[in-house]
Amino acid sequence: MKLATRKAVSPVIATVILVAVAISVAVGVSYWMGGISSQYTQFEKVEIQTGYATYDSVADQWTITLVIKNTGSADATISMVFLNDIPCETANYGVNSAPTNSWGTDIPTDGVTLQAGESATKHVYIANPCSNISELENLSSGTTVNIKLHSASGMDYIKLVKLP
Repeated sequence: MKLATRKAVSPVIATVILVAVAISVAVGVSYWMGGISSQYTQFEKVEIQTGYATYDSVADQWTITLVIKNTGSADATISMVFLNDIPCETANYGVNSAPTNSWGTDIPTDGVTLQAGESATKHVYIANPCSNISELENLSSGTTVNIKLHSASGMDYIKLVKLP
């Protein structure tokens, strides 16, 4: 009785196949985990790229121009503006000039949303004198003011600007 001779896959070929399968599975798992992790690692980061002040002698007000950009990977909404840590009054949002004896901003009351990578130019208007707010009534040329933008997610972005 003659035994049938069967040929099996050589150990070297079997090892190559196992390694190739393992690498393919590892690549697939890494892509899958990368997709999951990117959903949970989005963040907002607003940069105030430029901040400068000009003075309008006709309107008797300072205008602070802020160029802001969201350099994060998630949308950012600027919901509040502070001048020397004093919050802007609700009625003074969305204005295009300084309210009488006060200050305001052209950011709307519901905030301004910047998508990832988006830029915007926003303004803060300060009346001269700003006598409705005792902490701001001594503003004059050469004074440095602190502008703080507060986001809906709780982050603060600060820029110091010198009044001309």
